[in-house]
Amino acid sequence: MEAARQIEEYTIDDIYDLPDGKRAELIDGRIYFMAPPGTKHQRLAGKLFNKISNYIQDNHGTCEPFIAPFAVFLDKDDKNYVEPDISVICDKGKLDDKGCHGAPDWIIEIVSPGSKRMDYYIKLFKYRTAGVCEYWIVDSMEKCITVYDFEHED
Repeated sequence: MEAARQIEEYTIDDIYDLPDGKRAELIDGRIYFMAPPGTKHQRLAGKLFNKISNYIQDNHGTCEPFIAPFAVFLDKDDKNYVEPDISVICDKGKLDDKGCHGAPDWIIEIVSPGSKRMDYYIKLFKYRTAGVCEYWIVDSMEKCITVYDFEHED
């Protein structure tokens, strides 16, 4: 019997090769599968997105918000691909038809029961090291928003 080939690092191509409807993110070559968001999650994401969009527009801002699913290629390599719940990009040069190439200025993740470890640990470290300026973790179960201001940390 032939041993199964073990792939140690996946690439963005592997994400795009997944069957339709299969949601996943890629962080440092490792695939993390995601469950579809629930109704409460989607309502909250929509409300936050609308508030941010309106604020930017009302203040004649140049940044642009995006709601998931929206592709963010965090690093120049092919080992990182995420779909944050909300991404705000101020550098239009990072945007093309595929998504955002490089770190967004602001990312918001809404915690789901199955995403706590991912949002509070794995993504926190990745977003910080990739150059995201600000990261919010919105935890409706705990009624808490945790704000990480990486741009102004000591």
